[in-house]
Amino acid sequence: MNKPNRGFSHYFTEQPKRKPQYGIINTYLRDRRFKFMTASGVFSKNHIDLGTRLLSESMVLPKQGSVLDLGCGYGVVGIAAAAINPSLNVFMVDVNVRAIRLARKNVEINNVENAIVKRGCLYKPFEDVIFDCILSNPPVSAGMQIVKAMISEAPAHMAQKASFQMVVKSKIAGKRFCGFFEEAFANVCVLARGSGYRVLISEKT
Repeated sequence: MNKPNRGFSHYFTEQPKRKPQYGIINTYLRDRRFKFMTASGVFSKNHIDLGTRLLSESMVLPKQGSVLDLGCGYGVVGIAAAAINPSLNVFMVDVNVRAIRLARKNVEINNVENAIVKRGCLYKPFEDVIFDCILSNPPVSAGMQIVKAMISEAPAHMAQKASFQMVVKSKIAGKRFCGFFEEAFANVCVLARGSGYRVLISEKT
């Protein structure tokens, strides 16, 4: 969900216009096997995109507490987090109705019992929850205003020492993105690099 592209802009919408054409992705993340139902009108319907894979493979999860997959799509990051640590309470949110239906189905397919999926924009569906970790592959095609809001509004929904982890294209992860992180958290570093992406991480202090 990183590079602005008119061809992908339709996925950041409540109701995709395309009729759904369904597919199945079988993959391994963190040495675990996962199965995801996908459809047209959602992001990266034919494969797990490289940014999502890097975030899923490198994300640092708390031992316990609440985790948010912000802009969850059909659920890869949140479901992986829930499967890796069943002690966590994982919350997943997206604005796209079709993505939310798929994410709920994928929670069932992967036998995940510690995940809750809701539709809505940014933090509103879970505004009463304080998170110990927030994960995101942001919808850059929706505009930088949305992405900046994801970052700037995060601290108000985070516990002390909670982490915010976001994957971005390396070529746009320079001063602009790091500036957003510094402004919101006063700290930022690179957690992981690979395939043209970086995972940035900040801690609420």
